[in-house]
Amino acid sequence: MLEITALSLPGVRISIIAAGIFFSSGLLTGAWKYFCIARSPVAQAPVYVDIAHRTSLLYSFAAILLAQFAALSAYSPAVNFWAAAIPLVFFGAAIFGYIVHGVLNDTDNQLRKPHKVGNTSLPRGSIAIFMWLLMAGEIGGFAVLFAGVLKRICETT
Repeated sequence: MLEITALSLPGVRISIIAAGIFFSSGLLTGAWKYFCIARSPVAQAPVYVDIAHRTSLLYSFAAILLAQFAALSAYSPAVNFWAAAIPLVFFGAAIFGYIVHGVLNDTDNQLRKPHKVGNTSLPRGSIAIFMWLLMAGEIGGFAVLFAGVLKRICETT
């Protein structure tokens, strides 16, 4: 469990703030999902309304995990900040994209080609580039925090 003193660490602070934003998004998209289901003749929300709801909730808990790892890491506050912030930005971007697709109800699979948002076609390769950056940012950021925690564990044993 995080201690109050850990809140002075920038990586912890940004992670806790993001967790609150993501959890709020999960609650709000949950209400949106319910209203869609209530109005639907088949009692079903659009695919990306459901995805936005579930990922917002999951990312809120992932942000708490990042906060805990940032608090425990042996690395500098600046390294831990960026290692937490980069995945959090990608989490937020994913949620935002899901919400946009939910509002537009324009697809049931955003990775199906041709890639579109509403009636607008996205530049060729843009989704692949975004996905590679997302994977590098999320996996890399967490790997740095995890390595920092492992370093701290090795130092204390």
